[in-house]
Amino acid sequence: MDVINYFGDQVFNDTVMRQRLPKSVYESLVKTTREGSRLDPSVAEVVAGAMKEWAIEHGATHYTHWFQPLTGITAGKHDAFINPTSDGRMVSEFSGKALVMSEPDASSFPSGGLRTTFEARGYTAWDPTSPAFVRDGTLFIPTAFCSYTGEALDEKTPLLRSMQAISRQALRVLRVFGNITSKKVTPTVGAEQEYFLVDRDLYEKRLDLKLCGRTLFGAKSPKGQELDDHYCGRIKLRVADFMRDLDKNLWSLGVTAKTKHNEAAPAQHELAPIYANANVACDHNQLTMEMMRIVAKQHHMACLLHEKPFNYVNGSGKHNNWSLTTDDGIRLLEPGKSPWENVQFLTFLCAVITAVHEYGDLLRMSASCAGNDNRLGGYEAPPAVISIFLGDQLTGILTSIAHGDTPDTPATQTLQMGVATLPNLPQDDSDRNRTSPFAFTGNKFEFRMVGSSQSIAMANVVLNTAVAEVLSRFADRLEKAQNFDAEVRTIIRQTMEEHSDIIFNGNNYSQDWLSLAQRRGLPVLRSSIEAFDTLNAPKNIELFSKHRVFSAVECRSRYEILMENYSKVLSIEANTMLEMANRLLLPAVMRYAGDLAASYNQLKTAGMPSGSMQARLTELSGLIENIFADIQSLQFSMDTACSLGDIPQQAQYLVEHVRPDMDALRAHMDAAEVKVDRSYWPIPTYTDLLHRM
Repeated sequence: MDVINYFGDQVFNDTVMRQRLPKSVYESLVKTTREGSRLDPSVAEVVAGAMKEWAIEHGATHYTHWFQPLTGITAGKHDAFINPTSDGRMVSEFSGKALVMSEPDASSFPSGGLRTTFEARGYTAWDPTSPAFVRDGTLFIPTAFCSYTGEALDEKTPLLRSMQAISRQALRVLRVFGNITSKKVTPTVGAEQEYFLVDRDLYEKRLDLKLCGRTLFGAKSPKGQELDDHYCGRIKLRVADFMRDLDKNLWSLGVTAKTKHNEAAPAQHELAPIYANANVACDHNQLTMEMMRIVAKQHHMACLLHEKPFNYVNGSGKHNNWSLTTDDGIRLLEPGKSPWENVQFLTFLCAVITAVHEYGDLLRMSASCAGNDNRLGGYEAPPAVISIFLGDQLTGILTSIAHGDTPDTPATQTLQMGVATLPNLPQDDSDRNRTSPFAFTGNKFEFRMVGSSQSIAMANVVLNTAVAEVLSRFADRLEKAQNFDAEVRTIIRQTMEEHSDIIFNGNNYSQDWLSLAQRRGLPVLRSSIEAFDTLNAPKNIELFSKHRVFSAVECRSRYEILMENYSKVLSIEANTMLEMANRLLLPAVMRYAGDLAASYNQLKTAGMPSGSMQARLTELSGLIENIFADIQSLQFSMDTACSLGDIPQQAQYLVEHVRPDMDALRAHMDAAEVKVDRSYWPIPTYTDLLHRM
């Protein structure tokens, strides 16, 4: 494959615009996309015409405003490029107005009370900073989605607002450092996407996978990831074919899929892209997840994006690698060769430390969902406590400056492998910490807590807004400072005095760290519903309102949507579990026990030894009784939950009562699975699912 020639060939990108747009129109649009200036309406008309002709040449018959409502997936209605004429013919039309704005039904998407059925109008608005593309005969136009009264009903609008906020405040800081050339600061993001692949035929036989995305039952396979032989191992041929097609599809759509490898668990894999502007990265990640599902089905597989599709092995996350870059190429989180002398870098680093300490509760919220509650805290997933890993060198530099000392200049280290033919390796300044939820990894921060099925938008909204707030305070101080150097040192000293509790370079899985985090006063939010409530905290509403990212009403609506979705997910899981237990699994256990009892009676009648069989029957009988009791308990809990009209109260009840009942039913059913003859078990086992590929 000649990737260079077809990369982005389905994208209305900068190269295409430069070729097809008049120079003045192109320059005006570039000014909008690169400097954040307002779009000239006359430009939209010319762009629409060029975009339509290009899309039709690429096989498009329709166009859609492609947006990201608060459902976790994308949406769009598809309109044809046709209009009737008076003589009964058709002409192709696409106006600037159609490009810039559309009106989807806002009452049919989650709104947290912002819209009701009789208040249906909503708007989508073209996001010119994210390029349009053609897929499946349709021109997809990335857009933002808002209500008739202007509130954000999507993931993108607050993300764009937060990007604007951090650019504004970061530029203020850069100006006091003497930078008068940079015009914009952009958060750049690379989202590593983990996922599982299972055989399609097996997937179709698992109601839990089809409806819930995860297995609600399943005994441990004799072999999981104990031997560490899957991680970065040879990619199996069937999976390699899938990955090859996925890359080709993504590259054609301009998604910079860069890295692919096997992950730690059997049947688990990862795709990582090259960095892009945060809103483009968000669009590309949504495209990646969609294409993973589509291409997997074409290869007679199913792609599982749930955070914990299987017990006893790793879950799947989405590592959000976040950094800041100016429009003229300056990386603001790049330490350089002498980070102890790079005061600008240290200032931005202190802003991140302060932001994560003060708004760690919001960062935890941004990675909260029902699936992630099953994942966080083990099997390489970070714990549900926010901390920052800086590494020894950066921690030492900040500590030295805070104490008024001159940081030591570390000697450059090289590693000698002990083999003459192998090169000496330059040693990094610090090790990596795979247990930290928020780790500095060279010139960026890696937020490892985001769940694999989640949009990366909210995590970046929180990061951008929180850091913008701290940068605004730093700018206020530095703009008024009589002694600039002294004020910078004061900022670093105060950061370490007031916010060093958020820094932890050790093992985040240890019980000692949990105890230490509690003593440090860090928020320990064990479940998503605890984390969701942080959206109602006055300090957080004030943060979002000040920087015009969320209004108080929008914060409340997000809280309502998250709680309602959480309740619905748990309810679907519990009802699916009841159906599988009642109609599939319990009958199988009873059928096997009945046949075993018949065999036992035959042996007993024949006078043959049957003590072991009697013991097995007794064991199965006990499990059947427990399963019956568990089903009744779960059904009662679900009936009670459904009777609760208040969504937060229902969610709390589901966590405190329904989830424990589900765990109990699963434990007894999984114990029965390993006792029942394989030919009786009606659904594919973990061994089938994880090792069929």
